[in-house]
Amino acid sequence: MFYVSDIYTTPPNKFDTLLQKKTYEVLQSLHIPFERVDTDKAITMEDCVQIDKKLDMKMVKTLFLCNRQQTVFYMFITTGDKKFKSKDFSNALGVARVSFAPADLMERMLGTEIGAATVFSAILDNNSTVQIIFDKDVVNEEWYGCSDGTTTSYMKIKTEQIIYNFLPFVKHTLSVIEM
Repeated sequence: MFYVSDIYTTPPNKFDTLLQKKTYEVLQSLHIPFERVDTDKAITMEDCVQIDKKLDMKMVKTLFLCNRQQTVFYMFITTGDKKFKSKDFSNALGVARVSFAPADLMERMLGTEIGAATVFSAILDNNSTVQIIFDKDVVNEEWYGCSDGTTTSYMKIKTEQIIYNFLPFVKHTLSVIEM
């Protein structure tokens, strides 16, 4: 059985990563309310089913992508149930074909391991090196479900607060595509 804790509205008592700590500091400074749960290690979207039920929302899928030269980076945020097709993504943006960025780049640039990619990594991206791209279907959801930068804690926040409060605060521009 996959473990999902009770729902909390406060940060964890201890932080596992710098990104996790900064995530809660930023949310508190912006007065953005959240609900969160602690879980067993969740890596796949299938692992997130119980989290979705507990928090009564749908977890987003966050992908870290790059061009072949590894000089242009994208964080693509889509619905958890959509299959990712590199060709469709590239066509929607009008860019050359992209692929998944290597795990070591993800750890260095986003401060997360595989399975924990999150929009909150923009906190660490001071030079706006990573372009944040939302699937239109995510923008249309009331709730935004994501990792806090770890694979063992997940949260629910109003989508509009991510778009209109968080992203401007971290000086990232949102691009929206239809997939």
